[in-house]
Amino acid sequence: MPSVLLDTHVWLWWLLGQPELSAAERDALDVLAAAGTPPAISAISLWEAQMLASKGRLKLDAPLTHWLPAAAAPDTVTTLPLDAGIILALDALPTGFHGDPADRIIVATARAHGLPLATRDSNIRRSRTVKLWKP
Repeated sequence: MPSVLLDTHVWLWWLLGQPELSAAERDALDVLAAAGTPPAISAISLWEAQMLASKGRLKLDAPLTHWLPAAAAPDTVTTLPLDAGIILALDALPTGFHGDPADRIIVATARAHGLPLATRDSNIRRSRTVKLWKP
């Protein structure tokens, strides 16, 4: 069982070694993966990564066809699929919550699975609709 859900940008920063992720956050995620309890991502994050790559906003050191399967490998992350529980969690989000569909699915995934969310998204953080991860 994963202990944290990663927002798409946190997952990408972690795997790509981006400086936006603190050393403490990176170390904590590395420890989880090494301990056999990798962090989780929502399946929508796979689509977001593909969209970013196709628009040239995500620079990878390998073609997406090679990079994405490795980035989503079970020893790296647990990919949580969209299911009825997540759809019901979407339905339970406050009416005025964030309009971005992918962000809504990610927050609903965290809520449905009872996981804290690792995110830097200011709209999500301010909303207080999900418990935030603290490494």
